[in-house]
Amino acid sequence: MTDNTPSRVPWSFIAIGIAIVISTYLAASSWERVKMKPPDRSIQVTGSAKKQIMSDQIEWSASIATQDMDRTAAYRNLHGYVQTTLAYLKEQGVKEQEIRASSATVEERYETEYVGIGEERVERQAFRGYATSETVSVRSTDVARVERISREVTQLLERGVPISSSAPAYFYTKLGELKIEMLAEAARDARNRAENIVRQAGGDARLGDLRAADMGVINVNPVNSTQTSWEGNNDTTSLEKDIITIVHITFELI
Repeated sequence: MTDNTPSRVPWSFIAIGIAIVISTYLAASSWERVKMKPPDRSIQVTGSAKKQIMSDQIEWSASIATQDMDRTAAYRNLHGYVQTTLAYLKEQGVKEQEIRASSATVEERYETEYVGIGEERVERQAFRGYATSETVSVRSTDVARVERISREVTQLLERGVPISSSAPAYFYTKLGELKIEMLAEAARDARNRAENIVRQAGGDARLGDLRAADMGVINVNPVNSTQTSWEGNNDTTSLEKDIITIVHITFELI
């Protein structure tokens, strides 16, 4: 006898089928969302600012040296020369608080000499006396005055002072305040560059929010110098200087 009762599909097969349909739908939906997500667009530019400055502080030093076979005489001579130098600086209008004298140094001096000839020739150290030295330095905001004195130090040589002058060092004391102003100017320059690039490229893109900003090195160079350094320059050899600041900025494109 034939059984005409319809066969039943197990619930486990039905559940598996439903799960496959749902998984397929979710995968397709997720792929669609990824596919339709707008691309991440941004632009990175470099901005810079340059300003010429004049040094407002100067540092200058000179060394005085003597030598004598007698230690006391060597020191006495040095002391006299230093006093002459200090008096000269005050005569030239340098303020007492702007002048500093270092401690005196005293060293024994020896010179190698050879005595005899041939196999009997010997080497020995001959005493040549005591060498003394002292440094007089000036730090002042009267840049022009001290600069002139550093050039005219030969007047002391004419007075018999054994003095040796160093080159002045020039500084700008308001550099910290100026850096803030220059960085703001460099940031404005970066935005102008980005807007110009987008405008010239065409299309409907516009600058959006600021995403990242990185301050580059700050270079202080002699005026009209193009020298750069990864660590940044800090020139002290020139009265007139150029300060150059650089920033790297990333903008969102919308």
